[in-house]
Amino acid sequence: MSTPELPLIDQNDGGCGDDCACGDGEESGLDPALAELLADAGLDPVEVEDIAHMALSEDLDGGVDVTTVATVPEDAEAVADFVAREDGVVAGLRIAEAVFSVVCTEAFEVERHAEDGDTVKAGEVLLSVRARTRDLLTAERSALNILCRLSGIATATRRWADVLEGTKARVRDTRKTTPGLRSLEKYAVRCGGGVNHRMSLSDAALVKDNHVVAAGGVAQAFNAVREAFPDVPIEVEVDTMHQVREVLDAGADLILLDNFTVPETEEAVTLVAGRAVLESSGRLTLDTARAYADTGVDYLAVGGLTHSSPILDIGLDLREAV
Repeated sequence: MSTPELPLIDQNDGGCGDDCACGDGEESGLDPALAELLADAGLDPVEVEDIAHMALSEDLDGGVDVTTVATVPEDAEAVADFVAREDGVVAGLRIAEAVFSVVCTEAFEVERHAEDGDTVKAGEVLLSVRARTRDLLTAERSALNILCRLSGIATATRRWADVLEGTKARVRDTRKTTPGLRSLEKYAVRCGGGVNHRMSLSDAALVKDNHVVAAGGVAQAFNAVREAFPDVPIEVEVDTMHQVREVLDAGADLILLDNFTVPETEEAVTLVAGRAVLESSGRLTLDTARAYADTGVDYLAVGGLTHSSPILDIGLDLREAV
C-alpha cells in the first residue's frame, strides 16, 4: 500500500559529526523519527547507520567524489526520485534514507511514496529526496546498492509466499547471507512475506550432519545440546525415516527433512503427527514448492532467498528543485 500522504521530513543532522554512531555501538546519530521507524521495523538504527557509513567509506575510499565536486556547484540543489525500473516488491527504503542522513551535511527533505513490502510497478516513484546536488550524487550508488539488493530478496520471497498461499507452510530463510548484511537481508525476507530462521549460532541450535558425526549419532547429538543448553530451541537435520523416529523419540522441537522426496515428506508428516515442527530443505523449487507444502510441513527452507536472488532494478532520476 502506497503512502503518498506522508509528510516531508526535514532531516538536518546528517554527516559524520558529533552525533555519529559509527563505531560506538550505543546511540544512533540518525534523525530520531527515522531511527524510530527503523526500530519499529525490527532493525537496529545504530547498525543501519554503521552499514551506511561502511558503504560510503568503501565508495569514497578516504577521498571525495571527484566527478561530482568538479562538475556540480557547491550550492546547487536538486530532487532525486527513486524509480522502479521493473515490477517487484520494495524493501530498504528507510535504509536508503539513512545513507542520505549520513551524507547530507545540510538539511534535506524526504517524500515517501511507497513503504517497504509494497508491490510496485515499473515507472513508479518510490522515494523523493531534496538536498544538495553533490550530496545526492555522492550517496546515489550506496543507497541504490542496498535498496536494489533488499528489494530483489523481497521480490523473490513474495513469489514463494504466493505459491504457498492457502497452505500452512511458510517460506523461511537460512544463514546464507552476505557478511555484515544479515539483519537487513532477513528484514527483506519479512518484507516479502517470508519468516526468519535463527539470526545467529547462539539463539537456536541446528544439529546438522557434521554434528551427528562428531557426536556419534543423531540422537546423541540432540541429547548433548539439550543437556548443555536446556532452554535453547533445537532443530535436527535428518535424511532418513529412521532418523526421524530417533529424534522424535528424543524430543526434538523441530525436524529438518533434508532432501526428502514429496512421498517421503508425506510419510514423515504422518509419522510425526504434530509432535514436532517439520521443515523441508533441498529439492525445493518454485515448481515443486506447492507439492511439498501440501504434505503438511510447516516450513520450506530456501537459502536462495538471500544467496541467489537477483536485484530489483531501481534507478535514481535527478530533477530540478522547485
